[in-house]
Amino acid sequence: MTTLSRDEARRLALRAQGLVGAPDRRAGVRGVLRQLGAVQLDTISVLARSHELVPYARLGPVGREAVESAYWSGTHSFEYWSHAACILPIEEWPHFAFRRRAYRAKGYRWHTMEDSDRSCAAVLARLTADGPLTTSELGGGRKGGEWWDWSETKIAVEWLLDTGRVVCTERRGWKRVYDLAERAVPDALLHDDLDDAECLRRLVAQAGAALGVATRADLADYHRLKGDQVDAVIEGSGLVPVEVEGWGRPAWADPAALAAPPRGRHRTTLLSPFDSLIWDRARTERIFGFTHRLEAYVPRPRRVHGYFAMPLLSGGRLLGRADPAREGTTLIARQVSMQGPKAVRPMAQALREAATWAGCDAVRLERCDDAELAAALRAELTHMSEKSD
Repeated sequence: MTTLSRDEARRLALRAQGLVGAPDRRAGVRGVLRQLGAVQLDTISVLARSHELVPYARLGPVGREAVESAYWSGTHSFEYWSHAACILPIEEWPHFAFRRRAYRAKGYRWHTMEDSDRSCAAVLARLTADGPLTTSELGGGRKGGEWWDWSETKIAVEWLLDTGRVVCTERRGWKRVYDLAERAVPDALLHDDLDDAECLRRLVAQAGAALGVATRADLADYHRLKGDQVDAVIEGSGLVPVEVEGWGRPAWADPAALAAPPRGRHRTTLLSPFDSLIWDRARTERIFGFTHRLEAYVPRPRRVHGYFAMPLLSGGRLLGRADPAREGTTLIARQVSMQGPKAVRPMAQALREAATWAGCDAVRLERCDDAELAAALRAELTHMSEKSD
């Protein structure tokens, strides 16, 4: 059995996630999506939404409109339930048949309908007649109360999405756009004939390739599978057992990742908290020795690192975090922490690049948890600004 050091496992994970070596600019955003297998969506938007930040972290300052176009134009992707609500390559459609079947067998997800047959038929009729529509175009999403107090139409269209008769083909103004599956999914992929075991086998293999090296829990978490589902298919997944120094638990690796050692430059960038490199907090601590928690839903007085603290990746390690905001054309680093002087220049570089990409022409540091590092960071940001003028 192959034994990997901690550093070897870390480098395998970084390369599998597209953060080592020259980016494949020809494949672009779609190439990033295919490599990762899932890009998480989230409502929070600071510099940009998370699904925009993920390709930015790997490709550099690709235009935000180009990111959206790459995701949603043509029949290249769809939105469905993976790690959470995610953009998925359209090629993955058949592999989620097991989840669609599970929803159908249960009969509901969060809400029940007063008249399921009538409500679903009405939604399908509208989509057939009028083409892709948002919930509001279908008649409205809420009864008038809280956000979870869904209308019958909203319950129906989400149930049709869960069970595969309707597909989310894009987000428009952050609203889902729904279309009939037979229009949105290419004929060659529009089938649910893979049994559950085959669906799970392929998803575990994909997760393994996207993670490079992973434990059972890592593999399960990637597409929110159950541990026993991973156990049932791991032997047929093509992943190979390995031992990783210090992990203290069984692990598996993508044989293609083991065949060629990672080479090339490491990206220096700020990562979305929902980036698949770090969305599993336990894995992040194990691989990088870095504890990170999203504090957006923590009361402000109890926040340690800020509302949307973005970890700093540089040299293949996580060296700090910054909580960004925008004020006109200035990027404000509201709260910054860094792991010593070696993180100052990478933090300044990452903040400047993020500012430029987001359409800002200046960076201002508000707070840093270390006065000496704060002074050094301000000096570095000033130096970079003067060089660019």
